[in-house]
Amino acid sequence: MGFLKIRLLVALILVVPLTAFILDKPKILIIGDSISIGYTPFVKANLASDAYVFHNPGNAGHTGMGLNNIDEWIGNEKWDIIQFNWGLWDLCYRHPDSKVQGNRDKVNGKITFEIDEYASNLDSLVSLLKAKTDAKLVFVTTTYVPVDEAGRFKKDAKRYNRIAKRIMKKHAIAVNDIFKQSKKIHKKFGKGTDDVHYLEEGYEELGGVISKYLKEEVLSIESK
Repeated sequence: MGFLKIRLLVALILVVPLTAFILDKPKILIIGDSISIGYTPFVKANLASDAYVFHNPGNAGHTGMGLNNIDEWIGNEKWDIIQFNWGLWDLCYRHPDSKVQGNRDKVNGKITFEIDEYASNLDSLVSLLKAKTDAKLVFVTTTYVPVDEAGRFKKDAKRYNRIAKRIMKKHAIAVNDIFKQSKKIHKKFGKGTDDVHYLEEGYEELGGVISKYLKEEVLSIESK
């Protein structure tokens, strides 16, 4: 065998296992609303060397949308971790005559899902996830609602988070409780006291919080 052929063979032996290792990174699916859409690019960047990170197509909205679309979002992919959240849309009041974006109106509107309906839907969604996938499931709590938000009451984020955590405890699902951190971040980098969304700096900070938690989950998978 010629010298060049030997060098090529050695290179293949060295490169192929490395390539296989790179391609075998854990796959993470994030299911959530516009808040998660905002921080997902930062999570992808933070975990680029550790995992492949994906978000469900579009906005996961409320739990009713989740029940209708969860099979499609999971698909036939073998996910290692699925992070999910519903809440901000569920606790939102809307009225068809409202001129505010999304027809939000907590004075005259109707809530999307009362807290007991939210709990029932969330319970069903967790059962579906557990039946559909072997992935490690992580629930992320609903983020801060500022006082002047047109379609949401500030207190409801805490109320819906409490019931969500009970559901997760029932099913032994891990919870990344980011509510307090989201409140601090919103105070610095929120779009205002009438908007649940964040400036880019806010999404970057939220992405850091999410990334830190998911990094630990990835390390846990790799240590098994």
